[in-house]
Amino acid sequence: MDDPALSFDLLAAALRSDARDLEVFLEVLAGKLSAALPGVTSIEHEGGLFSRKRVRRLQVQLGEHRYELARAGRGLEARHSHSVRGITLKTEAMAVERWIEELSRHLADHVRGSDQARQALDRLLQG
Repeated sequence: MDDPALSFDLLAAALRSDARDLEVFLEVLAGKLSAALPGVTSIEHEGGLFSRKRVRRLQVQLGEHRYELARAGRGLEARHSHSVRGITLKTEAMAVERWIEELSRHLADHVRGSDQARQALDRLLQG
């Protein structure tokens, strides 16, 4: 995966493939990202004792950028935040499709400088 545009396109397609059913999408995406990128992914759960435990919120921290996807009513709420030295300068709500594209592009950029990150991206694309 030497071509950055190709890796972005593959990653975006892999993430989008699970987005058809939003109820399942957050669960699947959280599982894939936490397995491939455990150091930058955090997951909050809800339910448990008498109800089915499920993902409530997924966060991916890539340097100064945080991508967050959370349950909101019957859908999902997507956000992107930019922080500098611990101070959040901007938080933007966006459509899930746009969130997938921006996260994919940022992940593709992130792997360019790290063999470990590149291997993690390969694991994400494989399954």
